[in-house]
Amino acid sequence: MFKKLLIANRGEISLRIMQTAKRMGISTVAVYSDVDEHSSHVVMADEAIFIGSASETNSYLSIERILDAAKEINADSIHPGYGFLSENSDFSNEVRRAGLTFIGPPSQAIRDMGSKDNAKAIMEKAGLPILPGFSCVNKREAEIETAANTLGYPILLKAANGGGGKGMRIVSRAGELAEALNAASREAAAAFGNDRLIVEKFIDQPRHIEVQIFGDSHGNYIHLFERDCSIQRRHQKIIEEAPAPNITDSLREEITGAAVKAAKAIKYENAGTIEFLLDKDDNFYFMEMNTRLQVEHAVTELITGVDLVEWQITVANGGKIPMKQDEIQREGHAIEARLYAEDPEKDFLPSPGVLRHLVFPSATPSLRIDTGVLENQRITSHYDPMLAKVISWGGDRNTARHGLTKALTDTEIAGITVNRDFLINLLNNERFIKSELDTGIIGRLNPNEFKNSASIRIEALTLSGLYLKAAIKRKVMAEVKKSGDPNSPWFKTDGWRLNGASHQEFILRSGITEIRLQIIGNSDTFLFKYKNQTWAVTKEKTENGLWNATIDGISLSGRVVELSDKSFVVFQGGYTLELSKLDIMGKEHEALNSLCEFTAPMPGKVVSIKVNENDRVKAGDTLIILEAMKMEHSIKAPVDGVVTNVFYIIGDQVDEGKELLSFQKA
Repeated sequence: MFKKLLIANRGEISLRIMQTAKRMGISTVAVYSDVDEHSSHVVMADEAIFIGSASETNSYLSIERILDAAKEINADSIHPGYGFLSENSDFSNEVRRAGLTFIGPPSQAIRDMGSKDNAKAIMEKAGLPILPGFSCVNKREAEIETAANTLGYPILLKAANGGGGKGMRIVSRAGELAEALNAASREAAAAFGNDRLIVEKFIDQPRHIEVQIFGDSHGNYIHLFERDCSIQRRHQKIIEEAPAPNITDSLREEITGAAVKAAKAIKYENAGTIEFLLDKDDNFYFMEMNTRLQVEHAVTELITGVDLVEWQITVANGGKIPMKQDEIQREGHAIEARLYAEDPEKDFLPSPGVLRHLVFPSATPSLRIDTGVLENQRITSHYDPMLAKVISWGGDRNTARHGLTKALTDTEIAGITVNRDFLINLLNNERFIKSELDTGIIGRLNPNEFKNSASIRIEALTLSGLYLKAAIKRKVMAEVKKSGDPNSPWFKTDGWRLNGASHQEFILRSGITEIRLQIIGNSDTFLFKYKNQTWAVTKEKTENGLWNATIDGISLSGRVVELSDKSFVVFQGGYTLELSKLDIMGKEHEALNSLCEFTAPMPGKVVSIKVNENDRVKAGDTLIILEAMKMEHSIKAPVDGVVTNVFYIIGDQVDEGKELLSFQKA
């Protein structure tokens, strides 16, 4: 067995591999870039070695630097995890040439499956059903237009060398082709260093079904059942579950059998995943193969009781797959949600920053938290913005769904924008509950249903008001202590008025929404007013940021976390409300209603500008497109208005926080 394993990755997957390796008695080595020096995977590893700057090219994507690190530290094996170099056949080959063991498939299998058009040809020969399509080597518009006309619209443009939803565009009609082609090829080149595209017939509302397979060097091939990964945004998965709901046993047997046939066709070794599209008539088509461990492998582990990383290490060491096909049983149902540092209200734009507050529920036999982040850690724009995977198991799908919803509700993240509330709303959506799943479901749902700003909940406002009153009292009491005159009337904090009830008003901001909250009363009983709503509140108690109160006799609880002297966040019943305090006597709140500023959420390159100065725009119009984190991100107008300034031109590099443009609200 291996003695020292170097993990050529970072974050959650690095820690996941370490956990199994340590249990197997294998020493672990972490590699890290300069921004990851204090990250959790570095802390947990037995040894750690620096490999370069934050840029992926100079660190986690550098074959030379990783191999130099392995040599320096005397590692005998390398696990690539997922992403980065995990599906790079050159890396796999160089690891073996260096006399080390690569925890993954042979280089040839990676090479064969790494090109989508080549993979389709191999699988078609093996007898798997294939989607009609063309490889467009030169990516000329005329060539792709001919292919599209042959297939018939809608079509799907895909990067020929790559995955993860990057370099992918749906084209519904001929007039959309030119813009989609440019965007897909730019994104493919940025992500994979190759702008070559393939064109496929687009299947309307398909399901994404994938099968976990395993092979070894002794000619054994098995599957560990299927996963449904249909819930996606930007063609990237955010919720995965196993087994796939609403498919028959005969269809399951047919799909898993096809996956094993695919593994045999390329004499595959180690862990891999065969991905299929399933149409409305239960016809399935080979899509691609991922020659690595999947992000969503945890749901398979929870329903089978198998440690897939342990199997990977065992097979890489020359051993046989530990179980035969008829020995692998599934039990219950598992659902995984990916927690991302991203803003669902801004087309899921990544949201880097500092994790000022981080609380996860405790793990149990039915709840698993896979994460690689720590409180006060800076989430940079250099790498994937996934913070954690929350995975719930239950005896049936609904039990697993309830468990996952509860776990997400109990998860608290502040300091950066995350998709937690979006995931909770999605899990509680009627279509998800009924297993009406397909890859386009998020795009068809009412966006307002998933926006915090769609409505400001009075429960969260109640806790905000109690927190603000307590904050004022604390501040005043500190001044009292300094003054030496505790009885001075200037130190009253209850909003006292002559011949009237005590009255306080707070002006707050949530996004671009201004909130005027009035609180009337003193002691522990108050009357709250917001817009046309009025409600009675009784304060009960507070402890360690946890607040308890009653609204018109109904109990509520939640946590308020202070981010700065002017901002705080409320967690209440699966709902998050981040608020800023505005100067009631100043002009800060007036400016909010007239001028919007747009800043770069991360370092990136300007690839397209859709507006000029003095242009009138509508809410939702795309203003500027940035390429960052190897994907394109559209900056859109939140309201109707007029562009007042554009500060960059196409091709400019933009630093995080720099103002891109501004416009006046109509």
